Amino acid sequence: MIRYKIIANPTSGRGAGEQSIPLIQNQLNQYKMNYDIIRTEKPQHAINLAEQAVKDGYDIIVSVGGDGTANEVLNGIMNANQKGVGSSVMGIISVGRGNDFGYGANIPKGVDAACKTLLDDYRMRIDVGKATGGNYPEGRYFGNGVGIGFDAVVGFEAQKIKKIQGFLNYMVAALKTMFLYYNAPLLSLEYNGNTITQNCLLVSVMNGRRMGGGFMMAPEASNHDGLFDLCIGGKLTRPGILALIPRFMKGTQASHPKIITGRTNKLTVKAINGSLPAHADGETLCTEGKELVLEILPQQLEIICQPYE
Repeated sequence: MIRYKIIANPTSGRGAGEQSIPLIQNQLNQYKMNYDIIRTEKPQHAINLAEQAVKDGYDIIVSVGGDGTANEVLNGIMNANQKGVGSSVMGIISVGRGNDFGYGANIPKGVDAACKTLLDDYRMRIDVGKATGGNYPEGRYFGNGVGIGFDAVVGFEAQKIKKIQGFLNYMVAALKTMFLYYNAPLLSLEYNGNTITQNCLLVSVMNGRRMGGGFMMAPEASNHDGLFDLCIGGKLTRPGILALIPRFMKGTQASHPKIITGRTNKLTVKAINGSLPAHADGETLCTEGKELVLEILPQQLEIICQPYE
């Protein structure tokens, strides 16, 4: 019988994680699933819990929370895989703020739909990104994407806003960031055998399609094609940033003259002047980094999701 380890972050979504636990238990009991559930107690705890669950032989490890919790569970599974101690399938029940990882992996938001997805047990293998540098010289895995520059600072500011949830939280943070971070640093971007040196307001390196709960940074991205989708924004004025926000919401920014898009399996970003504030799946990689190396690991993770159309 399949064994499920449910790793729930009770603080995700401003307490939605804790509220979802009895609902999840009720659903999984109705489906007669064999599961254990455990709550995280501190940041990074889900990494250790997931790695131990792989060692303990659980077939499926389920993240309950938002993008940060899913990222930690992913890192725990990948750490165990890399150490050769075992392998497990990942599941996601999205109850956080942005839930972009689950969105990109074709997993529906909410307890009922996500539990039904677990029951249906459709599986596919997806790519995993690895970011090396900043606070993680040994590397940190990610499933959805890395944001460098403006969108990273938006994420940092969003975490400070306690009274607003969901996409509106990120929208308010984006407007606030316009007045905090708009001087684009001079960066060197190396990918596909070429080097671009320019002032960059933002660099998004996407395995999924969306960030911030509603910004379509890479609307055509696929998480199983072995490639990142890149969205590079040049130097912009504050009015220019404001005018671009609706384009990112619609996913139409590629036609803007200050936007460069592309695909690659590896990208090296260096700060020539200024620094690199960066996040991976919403988790801080660095606030003032100087160099990041981002590479894709093709189809390294098996995940339970809904079939792609």
